[in-house]
Amino acid sequence: MAISPKLLTDGETVVVDTRTHPKALILPIVVLVVLLAAAIYLDRKTGNGTVSLGYWIVALLVFLWFVLRPFLTWLTATYTITTKRLITREGLVARRGHDIPLNRISDVAYDQGILDRILGCGTLVISDASTHGSVRLHDIPRVEQVQRQLTELLGGSGGHSTDRRDDDGT
Repeated sequence: MAISPKLLTDGETVVVDTRTHPKALILPIVVLVVLLAAAIYLDRKTGNGTVSLGYWIVALLVFLWFVLRPFLTWLTATYTITTKRLITREGLVARRGHDIPLNRISDVAYDQGILDRILGCGTLVISDASTHGSVRLHDIPRVEQVQRQLTELLGGSGGHSTDRRDDDGT
């Protein structure tokens, strides 16, 4: 999962290397179970081989789109924080990446809902000095620890270590 060392600059080391929390796979797993149950039920209900084949073809298409695609997206998306930048990479065939130098980051915060707190993940919100405003990294494992590490890299003054829920009093 770690970013290739040849992509790092001189003196740059990896501090955090992670991917989206496995929570992102809950819905695809539920779809897989329901899909298999429905396909098996319909296959047994109909005695016709051609109709049954049609059900399995539809099940295969649903599997590819709603189960395999999200799994591959989860598998290929990585978030890396180095001593010099934040690096995001995603995509299996066509790769997309985004690098934000740490000196451009102006704020680091996180959001955690109830399920996120139970599962130990959350959304890391990174504001930078660009016109884009902020980058939201969803379902980051141990988000509080990652936020704290990133704030420490910024020297404690570049980022704020507050939970966004505290900002509005909720």
